[in-house]
Amino acid sequence: MTFPPPELGWLGTPEEAKWPGLPESLETNPFVRYRKLLWSYQRALATGKSDSEFVEMVNRLDNQILNLTTENKKNFNTSPLIPLDDLAKTIGQTGGIWAKNETTNVAGSHKARHLFGLALHLEVEEVPIETPLSIASCGNAALAAAVIAKAANRPLLVHVPTWANEWILDHLEEMGAKIRICERQEDEPGDPCILRFRESVNEGALPFSCQGIENPWTIDGGRTLGFEIVDALSATNIKIDRLFAQVGGGAMATSVTQALTDAVNLGVLRHRPALNAVQSEGCAPLARAFNLVVETENPLTSLKNAFDNPENFMWPWQDPESSATGILDDITYDWIPLVWDMLYGISPGGPVIATEKDIITAHKLIQDHTDISADTTGTSGLAGLLSARKDGCIKAEESALILITGKERLN
Repeated sequence: MTFPPPELGWLGTPEEAKWPGLPESLETNPFVRYRKLLWSYQRALATGKSDSEFVEMVNRLDNQILNLTTENKKNFNTSPLIPLDDLAKTIGQTGGIWAKNETTNVAGSHKARHLFGLALHLEVEEVPIETPLSIASCGNAALAAAVIAKAANRPLLVHVPTWANEWILDHLEEMGAKIRICERQEDEPGDPCILRFRESVNEGALPFSCQGIENPWTIDGGRTLGFEIVDALSATNIKIDRLFAQVGGGAMATSVTQALTDAVNLGVLRHRPALNAVQSEGCAPLARAFNLVVETENPLTSLKNAFDNPENFMWPWQDPESSATGILDDITYDWIPLVWDMLYGISPGGPVIATEKDIITAHKLIQDHTDISADTTGTSGLAGLLSARKDGCIKAEESALILITGKERLN
């Protein structure tokens, strides 16, 4: 059995996967450019669809996204990899800092990549259009899900907490999503939104979420983020030592690390940066699980056993709290692939717990030294770098890549 298994979000590289050459490399839509690396594409071919039919399907959905009345009308394009020279000089990171700016993406974050990838699988598998989709989120994932579901003309049920932002709720309603407010029940452990979401899936809805353990195909579209990073590094001959990726549920970090690993296995990337998964001191279930696994007699065996008994290492964090609200998942759902990668992957890394002070400082540094409008969650990868510097986990001469993932919303 491949480990981590696909059920826990590690998809592996499709057997017929090919890195884009000409003319694919000229495409700006990542789902067209990297289609031969995607599982949705390989499954489409297996069901008798042609290359041109898959491209037409991608472009049709993409154009429907562009035609929606959203806060910022756009469709999928490659997001930029930016050198942050001024910021690196300010904090003394002589090896340099690069940022992947996902605030320019559909719905203002990387979440749309995951969900567009899921939408492609629904189209390929010809899932009936009336089948309800379901998600638990009150932030960027919900906004992205609403846009993608509306573009695909599919019904969406969004499970939100009682404290959900009214501006976000208004936008969800504008996109036609059905909102279900989830109150916490007495003596019920875990996120009530996730619990109600799972109930809806048991009742027949399809998981349209950014957690690989709920729907592993969500990793497929997320991998395009990593593929873009590989192309940008290859084009500029930049060698990155560390990837600081903020982790809530864990799908983004899982997607990117898998894409980078795919590129190494395909001979496209010589050096893969080590993953430093960043969580806040007010909610760090991944770091807790990592340390518990490391402390066992045989960590690899423990990870394999965790497939059937995850509760031995991962359980809900009590009273999550941070200004980086987007990474306050009380459980890191896709934790096993991340712990496996940080321990046994091509370039072993480790978790970083960012202090709340560094989370706030990182947000201000991005505001002061870039023209990127990102929220506190979106800049928390930089917070991880700041905390790692203080802990001696990274040297000043090492190069670092951060993922800026969420647009600042002032409403």
